[in-house]
This record gives sequence, C-alpha cells and structure tokens, in this order.
Amino acid sequence: MDEYLIPLSVPSSMKARYSKNFSDATHSTGKLMLFAGDQKAEHLNDDFFGENIHPDDSDPEHLFRIASQAKIGVFAAQLGLIARYGKNYSLVPYLVKINAKTNLVSSGVRDPVSRLWHTVAQVREFEQETGLKILGIGYSVYPGSYHEPEILAQAASVVSEAHKNGYISVLWIYPRGQSVKNEKDPHLIAGAAGLGVTLGADFVKVNFPSNSGNEDFYAFREAVLAAGRTGVICAGGSSMGKSEFLERLYQQIHISGARGNATGRNIHERSLKEAVQFANAVFAITVEGAEVHEALRYIDSKN
Repeated sequence: MDEYLIPLSVPSSMKARYSKNFSDATHSTGKLMLFAGDQKAEHLNDDFFGENIHPDDSDPEHLFRIASQAKIGVFAAQLGLIARYGKNYSLVPYLVKINAKTNLVSSGVRDPVSRLWHTVAQVREFEQETGLKILGIGYSVYPGSYHEPEILAQAASVVSEAHKNGYISVLWIYPRGQSVKNEKDPHLIAGAAGLGVTLGADFVKVNFPSNSGNEDFYAFREAVLAAGRTGVICAGGSSMGKSEFLERLYQQIHISGARGNATGRNIHERSLKEAVQFANAVFAITVEGAEVHEALRYIDSKN
C-alpha cells in the first residue's frame, strides 16, 4: 500500500499492520467486497426466514459457511455473533460492527440513534485472545437525526481508535430522521459520503440514490467525488434477480466510480451453494474487474 494513502491518524507503530489489513480486505486492489451479516440485529429475522428465503438462512451459521467458502473482502457482523461461531471459522476475514439497533422503532416515531455495543479496545483484546482475522471496525451514522451531535462525536472517536489499533474503518452513513424528507436524494447522499471523509473513514457505505424514483448512476458520481480519498461502497439493497443485481453493481462501479459494495440478503437468502456462487460473481465484478457476462459464469444456470 502506498505510504501516502495511509491516514495520518495511523501511528507509525501501526502503519504496517494497517497496510496489511487494508490490503487483505481489498485484495490489494483498493476495492472492498463487504459481505454483510449485521442485519441479524438491524433487521431481526426479516431477512432470514420467510417467503422466498431458503431454509438454510434460518441458521446463523449459514452466514459463516458462506463467508468461509466464498470470495469476499470482509464479513461484517457483531462481536457476539463472531464469538459464537468464530472458533470454527478462524480463517474468515472479519469486520466487527460495534454499534447496532433493530428496525422496530421507525424514524417516524423517534429519530434514530445507535450506540456502541463494544469499544475498539474490546475488539482488539478479543482479536489478541482468539487469534481471529479481524481487519476492520464498522459503525453506523445517521445525519439528520435529533441525536446527530453525539452520533458524529462517537463516530469520529471510533475511526480514530480504529486507526490507532491498525484497523480499517467503514462507516454506514444513512441520512435519516424526521427532518430528512428524502433519504435517497442524490445531493443528500453526496453529503453523506462527504461526511464520511471528514470523519476520517476508509470506506463509507451509503444507499444508492434515486431521481424521481429512478436510480441514477451519473448522479451518484457526485457522492464519489465528495468522498475524495474515502472509498464509497453501495448498499446491496432489497432482494432482486441475479443478472439485474450484477448489472446494477457493474454500473455503480464503472459509471458512478464506487469502490465496492456491501451485500447481505442478496447473497445469504439463497442456499449455501447458490449463495457462494453469487458471492463469487459479486466479487468478480467488484474486485477482479469482470464484465457482467464473465461474472455470470460463476452461477450455475440450474440454480
């Protein structure tokens, strides 16, 4: 990793560790394929059981089986989940999401706030004790919430502590709250991406914007420009067809300029075999620079 790309918030003693973690997470490309398992808390069981969801997904271990068999950059999950299964999946590259909330209280009832479940120091202690491959720290931010001041202060501290311990940092930034009229507004999404770089994050995960209900790959360039040296990664979004998802992802990267993706339900709601194949297809476009038709070769047409 080029020296100038290492943030000054990373102390000299941690530069080598940070560089290795960044290179491992991005496979030395600077592009991140984040396999998201944090919805076990964020969405409760909505994404794991029900119509059009494969029975494999009802078992939390399904996430770890996918992460251990598929090509990914990092597997994002809460520390408690990793603690329950990590012993059997010690080679998986992890990113620990250290705050979370459920989806039970809507923004129309109360502005969102998501407080720390663990500190960066606790994650580092856990890593040293277990020897697991923990590469990064994740944290959710809700600009526009009534609780924005405390959220931003905590996010800045989390990024700083992550870098001090040699971890990469990923911020989930979603403008949300009663003062936010349109969460998918392209200009607002760009502001969220720009907020990520002011907080010092290595990557910022944002929702893909829309204009009048239509996704706009060219408008999303504003967000990529606003983020500067912070890489923008797109949330995978609601479930959709494989070809449609891969085409959308390809355009997010090659038209909009995104540096990765964070995909959860579009991968893990499938059977293990199908989930691994689809994750590999997503990885091929995100990290390996594959065209959509090349990525589709990973997918068994019978699935």
